[in-house]
Amino acid sequence: MAAPEQGVEPGTDPEGDWRERLRRSGRRLTPQRELILRAVQTLGHATPDEVLTEVHTQSTSINISTVYRTLEVLEEFGLVRHAHLSDRAPTFHSVGEHEHFHLVCRNCSRVISVDVQRAESFVAVLGDDFDFEPDLGHLTVFGRCRSCPDPEHVEET
Repeated sequence: MAAPEQGVEPGTDPEGDWRERLRRSGRRLTPQRELILRAVQTLGHATPDEVLTEVHTQSTSINISTVYRTLEVLEEFGLVRHAHLSDRAPTFHSVGEHEHFHLVCRNCSRVISVDVQRAESFVAVLGDDFDFEPDLGHLTVFGRCRSCPDPEHVEET
């Protein structure tokens, strides 16, 4: 997937000038693109297959390759981001939401969105010690919820 367009802050105006930027880039503003963006916004976090299912509630003329191509375009324009919340297809979410990273429980598959400010001290260490600036919006941390049983201590029945 391509990075967001240079000079455009993701999420700064998801409903405003993105239509004009799309036109200026030579791409057409199509009803299909708007449907796919609305589906991502409605679903919160969604795989391309889930986006397609949501889009099909409005129009069955859109296929999965159109969804993938459109998600790429929307990501180029900083309107959606993707993260890898499983070993399957990427999950997309609207940048109209707060900037966040994800915690994923390997036991129950729960996904927790965490505001990037919660990682400020970690980001500072990466910058100071490694001269590195992370892209937290693409970060996914896998682990186990405290409420999930530890698999090593589960009694068999």
